[in-house]
Amino acid sequence: MRIWFKIFKDNHLLQDTVIKDDSEDTRTHKIFHALEQVCYEFDLSKPIWLDATVAEFKRHDKARFYQDNFVEQIEFDFLEIHVIEE
Repeated sequence: MRIWFKIFKDNHLLQDTVIKDDSEDTRTHKIFHALEQVCYEFDLSKPIWLDATVAEFKRHDKARFYQDNFVEQIEFDFLEIHVIEE
C-alpha cells in the first residue's frame, strides 16, 4: 500500500511524501501507522478523525484534515491523505 500525504497553504503544495507499507497488517492499521509516521516526519500533532473525514475517506480513499481536526494551531490550510495504491 502506498499513501500520499500533502500539505497545502493558499492552494500551493508546501510539502508532500509517500509512505509505503508492505506489511501484512490490516488496511486500517496501515493507514493509522502511515499517518503517525508522516506526522512525525512533518513535525505535526496527530489529527483527529472526525465523522466527516471518515465518510470522505471511505467514499474517495482521500481525505483532508483541516484546523478542526487538530488540537494545536496549524500553519497551513489542510493536510491531505490519498491512498494511491492498495
